[in-house]
Amino acid sequence: MASSSSSRPRTWRYRVFTSFHGPDVRKSFLSHLRKQFSCNGISMFDDQRIERSQTIAPALTQAIRQSRISIVVLSKRYASSGWCLDELVEIFKCKEEIGQIVMTIFYE
Repeated sequence: MASSSSSRPRTWRYRVFTSFHGPDVRKSFLSHLRKQFSCNGISMFDDQRIERSQTIAPALTQAIRQSRISIVVLSKRYASSGWCLDELVEIFKCKEEIGQIVMTIFYE
């Protein structure tokens, strides 16, 4: 269980961070999820402006740490992406260190 050195409740910038393999779900499942969250006033991190590289971008690590919930969308090629696996490691660090809620969706 995560502990806090302060009695103040944590403020989250995003309600949800999604970890996914883009080519598998970005234009299908994820677009529907994003639309529903938006319609219901749920803030979701949008990675559209993050440039892809060999290592996870600092902005992405920060977004993971600033999200109350991480949703991991496991698709056919999720595990073939080093980027996705790096996100997953960071998500589980946040689960242990700050009590982030982690949910998993198995897609196709």
